[in-house]
Amino acid sequence: FCGLSAMTTATPAATTTTTAAATPVAATFEDHSPSYKVLLEKLRTITHLERASAVLNYDRQIFMPQTDASAAQRGKQLAVLATISHEKSIDPEIGQLLEKSAQDLEEWSSLLKGSNDYSIERQAAIHSARRLLELETKSYKKATCIPSSLAARKAELESSAYAAWVKARENDDFSSFAPSLKQCFDQAKEIATLQRTDENISLYSQMLDEFEMGMKSSRIDELFAQVQEALVPLISKVKSSTNPPDLSPLFPPKTNKTDEEEKNETEEESFPVESQKHLSKTLVTTLGYDTTHGRIDTAVHPFTTSFSPYDVRITSRFNTKEWFQGLMGTIHEGGHAMYEQSLGDSDTSLDTALSMGVHESQSLFWERHIGKGRPFWKFAGSVVRDVFRESGVEGFEYSDEELYRAVNGVDFKNLIRVDADELTYPLHVILRYGIERDVVEGTLDVDDIPKRWNEDMKSLLDVDVPNDKEGSLQDIHWSCMAIGYFPTYLLGAMMAAQLYHYCGLDVPDLEEKIVKGEFGDVKEWLKKKVHVHGRRYGSLDELLEREIGEKLNPDYFIRYLEGKYGELYQVD
Repeated sequence: FCGLSAMTTATPAATTTTTAAATPVAATFEDHSPSYKVLLEKLRTITHLERASAVLNYDRQIFMPQTDASAAQRGKQLAVLATISHEKSIDPEIGQLLEKSAQDLEEWSSLLKGSNDYSIERQAAIHSARRLLELETKSYKKATCIPSSLAARKAELESSAYAAWVKARENDDFSSFAPSLKQCFDQAKEIATLQRTDENISLYSQMLDEFEMGMKSSRIDELFAQVQEALVPLISKVKSSTNPPDLSPLFPPKTNKTDEEEKNETEEESFPVESQKHLSKTLVTTLGYDTTHGRIDTAVHPFTTSFSPYDVRITSRFNTKEWFQGLMGTIHEGGHAMYEQSLGDSDTSLDTALSMGVHESQSLFWERHIGKGRPFWKFAGSVVRDVFRESGVEGFEYSDEELYRAVNGVDFKNLIRVDADELTYPLHVILRYGIERDVVEGTLDVDDIPKRWNEDMKSLLDVDVPNDKEGSLQDIHWSCMAIGYFPTYLLGAMMAAQLYHYCGLDVPDLEEKIVKGEFGDVKEWLKKKVHVHGRRYGSLDELLEREIGEKLNPDYFIRYLEGKYGELYQVD
């Protein structure tokens, strides 16, 4: 009877069930999982250490004295931060927290499904947490493969190799850089070997994954082959055209000065650097780059650095004898920066760029499809004319159409990738792709890179390379061990063309808005389709398929180039 009494006086079973179901589920996964909360604290500490290193790196390239002694000291500083960051990233507790957090996430997900609050927002939170755990588990496994001593050596080598590259470039002396470059390739291979989990994957494919997550090398080969097959005959037609655009608007206007006067003024600035800086800042901020959370500097090689969405800096370089490359370099880096400024502020890998190909698509979207388009020059033409008039440039009275045609002219003698036109640019990428792949695979020696470079420039672009400074020493990437990076430039070019096509379908009167200098809707479209997702998708292909309906398709890029340059050069 005691048992019966207890049962009859206790809350009925049905009521007990109702009370349990009514127990509130934690509002966030952090509230539900103490392990996840601690994990996030540790991951954010690593993020801030890496950003501190980025500050030192930015200073190294922009402000620091360029001497061997200063480079050595900065290398030691970076090595200390790299060691601390690496040691924290391989902390065994992180591995334990990742495992426990994954278990907690399944528990929280089950509780939410059984509640009355399994909303779209909650489902998105589950997806984000699961994706972050996937990313960090992969990162943890990679990090634990690398000894702290190797991480420190890598940081020191990056600093010394950069300094060696700068000097070699200044002196046009590849041989002085070759020993450092060999070390860079050797160390990159050492790291890739340690991180490789499948012996069937080549070292170069392992390196590619570092920059283009989820994109197999076989997929890249397939895409590149389609583009190369289409561009070779197109470039041949364009090159043989008898109606090329007039490029004179890009260069100092002809004057009535005597030969003696011209000779005496060779050192003067035809297009003053300060005027170019003003022009670049005016236009890139009009497009949407926020200088209240960034700054613009000059550098040997243009680049973008993000310390957080609230501090994203860009650099460019300027030539007093040709104004357009400085402007386009700024717009290009501004495209990168707008992507970084629109990412989330969680201070985790979830809110970082999906891949370098996606990143490049953002810079090329603004540089090529906006900045080199006819609608843009109907807007920007007057801005350019006004700036150069005010700076005293004589005779700069070109029409919008003349400027549009000039900025899209193909310079078949150009040697520099970052200065290349969009038609020949893909071949510059393919050249570098082949060289670095062959060095990694052991079929090309570092010492032979200049010879191979010059041969490929001749066979691909019919250009003779006069020196190493304008040839194999022109890029910074290999000195930073960014091996596998170059292919992302062409992937980005293809993605940019595809995005512009779909942006035109979604944004009403797109070209009319560009003519009026109204870029807000374009930036918001990119933010919605690309920026806000960070790394929530597994690859460039997955992002495109989910957001616009199809994977990366080179047909948009090919049709864009064929249509544009067929019209410009009047070829079929």
